[in-house]
Amino acid sequence: MTTVTENSVVVRDLVKRFGRFVAVDRLNLEVRKGEVFGFLGPNGAGKSTTIRMLCGLLRPSEGQATVAGFDVAHKPESVRQSIGYMSQKFSLYNDLKVIENLRLFAGLYSVPAQLVPERIAWALKMANLLGRENSITAELPGGWKQRLALGCAVLHKPPVVFLDEPTSGVDPISRRQFWDLIHHMAADGVTVFVSTHYMEEAEYCNRLALIFRGKIVALGSPTELKQRSLKGQLLALNCEPLAHAIEVLATDPGVMDVAIYGSSLHLTMSPEAVNIPELESYLKQHGVRVFCIETIRPSLEDVFVALSTNQGADTRSTES
Repeated sequence: MTTVTENSVVVRDLVKRFGRFVAVDRLNLEVRKGEVFGFLGPNGAGKSTTIRMLCGLLRPSEGQATVAGFDVAHKPESVRQSIGYMSQKFSLYNDLKVIENLRLFAGLYSVPAQLVPERIAWALKMANLLGRENSITAELPGGWKQRLALGCAVLHKPPVVFLDEPTSGVDPISRRQFWDLIHHMAADGVTVFVSTHYMEEAEYCNRLALIFRGKIVALGSPTELKQRSLKGQLLALNCEPLAHAIEVLATDPGVMDVAIYGSSLHLTMSPEAVNIPELESYLKQHGVRVFCIETIRPSLEDVFVALSTNQGADTRSTES
């Protein structure tokens, strides 16, 4: 039986190279027992590579990481027996019945034979699949498949669970139900390390790390990130045409950043430059029809866009 310390995951200067390409660059973080820890970043940022290293599936090039008390480089098999892992692609066997998938994974995770019936019953109840034991997996709705995949991943009741974009392609109601399961596990002391592209899901995490080009560029609770990551005042601008408005705003020295959000714009302005009547007049003088301008609180999506944009600009200036 593995004893999990206060920090279920500890990462120190973790590096992964593929030839000359550095996919993960000196990562440092700690994840506490019973914490729901979110891992955010654009495609290619290094999220999946990091998770595969922490699951003992990929050997680090440099640095050290321990999961559930085991070193991922030196005891990968011990790590794999102490975690649950759910990849971003559906990983079960579609041609098997629900009960057959559960029995298969019980064997793969070396669940003692005498405990298998109890664990399967527990997984079915947790995933809300009681009565669906004999359904063919391929015939299940997407959200049900994801719940089954989670049930299979935690049959052996691991202390740490890694979920790599687990709700990709799942409808909003099923995503919320899935997150209810995650929080039930965390309440029982399970550490959940989850990557996601959905900003509303990131709000459900206790803490978040934003990774960009292999580096962690922000770390903290959702509230902390929103409070400290934007240096200016955020405004929502409903206007048309959007493309022309962006060109006009680029000439205003008080505007620090502009991003499209649906049919409107979010712009970050230096606090001393915020004057909504003057901004509205400036836009109208340049042929922009303004319907509404208002100050708003930043969302995690605003933080994500701002940090990614700033890091990209910093990288380009360093390379030039």
